Amino acid sequence: MTSRSVRNDVSEDDKRVALISGSTSGIGAELARKLLSDGLRVVISGRSQERGEALQSELGDGSAFVPADLTADGAADALVSKVVERFGRLDVLVNNAAIDYTGPLLSATAHDIRTTLETNTVAAILLLQASARSMVDIGNAGSIINITSRLASAGVPGLAIYTASKGALLSLTRTAAVELAEHGIRVNAVAPGLTRTPLYDEWMAGLPDTEEVARAQAAAIPLGRIAESADVAAAVSFLASPGASYITGVSLPVDGGFLAK
Repeated sequence: MTSRSVRNDVSEDDKRVALISGSTSGIGAELARKLLSDGLRVVISGRSQERGEALQSELGDGSAFVPADLTADGAADALVSKVVERFGRLDVLVNNAAIDYTGPLLSATAHDIRTTLETNTVAAILLLQASARSMVDIGNAGSIINITSRLASAGVPGLAIYTASKGALLSLTRTAAVELAEHGIRVNAVAPGLTRTPLYDEWMAGLPDTEEVARAQAAAIPLGRIAESADVAAAVSFLASPGASYITGVSLPVDGGFLAK
């Protein structure tokens, strides 16, 4: 019997389970496709019932959709409970849900600030807590991956509130990695650069000179192009894999060298 055939006898119940927040479109949907292709069972989650059901139908067996608004009281605990109820375990959390906010720092209202931080930071912390508690209770060594941003490590005018929300998540990653290491839970971050998504395409379509903007964007990146969702998914796939079992507390930029300048 070859080693290849031995790998084929892994039962469905023994497959690892990943929960991806904010995964009904864009980068999150590509993360779901990638982790499912890696052999994990995948739970996608987001606010849109329509998009979630459509993606789950595309993904098929080994996937599930659980709608959730993670800013609601108790939503994080309820979501994790549903994952464990459905699949019996939780091994990987990808904290991907986020909203954008662009505008001058001095013009940001208290509502703008609170809404951005509630979604991008507070909800992510609560989901990390709920997921880690589940991993500890079940006795699973787990992997938690926070999707931050290159902007968590770079100052860009007009993005102060957004970068503050992602910078807090980056700091959380490092401390949580140290605190949860005794439970065998690894915590890392992936920091995407400018990435081609449906929202990016929509934004570009509204500009008067898209070709000039695209050239300027590429020129600002050492590798000469913006990221694709698949680039981000590949980084998450690695950090979630057994091959990264000795890696924790790091932030992996997927930015074409932007932060290296």
